[in-house]
Amino acid sequence: MKKRINKSERKFQSAGRLQRSGQKSKDLSVHARSQWQWIWTTMALLSLCILSASIPILLHLFSDSIDLSRPSDIGLNHTLNIYLRPEEGVRVGVWHTVPEHRWKEAQGKDLDWYEKALGDGSPIFIYLHGNRGNRSAAHRIGIANVLSAVGYHVLALDYRGFGDSTSEPTETGLCTDVLYLYHWVKARSGNSLVCVWGHSLGSGVATSTAVKLLEQGKQFDGIILEGAFLNARMETNKLTEHPFTWFYWKFPYIQYFLFNPLKNKDLNLPTDENLQNIRTPLMIFHAEDDHLVPFASAQEIYRIAKKAQNSDERVKLIQFDASLGYFHNGLYKDPGLPNIIREFVQSLMT
Repeated sequence: MKKRINKSERKFQSAGRLQRSGQKSKDLSVHARSQWQWIWTTMALLSLCILSASIPILLHLFSDSIDLSRPSDIGLNHTLNIYLRPEEGVRVGVWHTVPEHRWKEAQGKDLDWYEKALGDGSPIFIYLHGNRGNRSAAHRIGIANVLSAVGYHVLALDYRGFGDSTSEPTETGLCTDVLYLYHWVKARSGNSLVCVWGHSLGSGVATSTAVKLLEQGKQFDGIILEGAFLNARMETNKLTEHPFTWFYWKFPYIQYFLFNPLKNKDLNLPTDENLQNIRTPLMIFHAEDDHLVPFASAQEIYRIAKKAQNSDERVKLIQFDASLGYFHNGLYKDPGLPNIIREFVQSLMT
């Protein structure tokens, strides 16, 4: 009987050791899997951060590699590059895109044809872009294509110091470039509507130029502001036009010293003050999920302009739902945008 008990105990002890050994192996296996999962997760997140950080660099290098004098190289086959000289020693680049219905006719045409085309009666938009890059940026081409498809001329300007335009950008210089382009267009367009579209920093340039035109007894026929801020003084050095804005705020040397022609420039461009003097019909476009200029900025711009013009008809705010994911640069993707623009321009003709 005693011998049987000892034997049973040995079997029990042996089974216990095997169970503990198996459990230990299982724990080691689970631990190893956890470590590998942590390593792969860390590597994936690190890769994502590196990729996100490199996108603006790659886009910057790509945009610099484009020959801006040849828009046809990137598929703009009804667009002509033009160089204007607003001041002595200053040359600015402009892309003139004709209405889409004239694209076949535009093939192989020279500057003289494009200048005469401005007098065909189609509305004209002067497009003023944001604070970095040049006129070849995808979202800028996107807006030009939308306007062209609706049936309008588009003149997309690179201010001095941007793209292949010469000299150094200053607040006075930016407005001088736009004023020169406006007068150049008016001299060739007869009675056609001439509107201005300002995006981001370009919104401040647009309203500042509009005030200067008023001083000359002239005005734009319509103004569209997209992703507009109230005042450039606080905005210029933080707009990065990239969803990973926080990364560039943490490492400012990347954006300030590589990509920003306006670094260390003392700009004001007070859209909030300018709107108090402007009586031109105004449309404001803003995405609720704009990651650079909060939607509250558009609401304040609307409030100021509406009060100044004392009209619900002459000032419109069009907001784009955050679920659409347009952020700061993506409004050109909206399928309803052409009709919104068309209705706005038609209202200017009545």
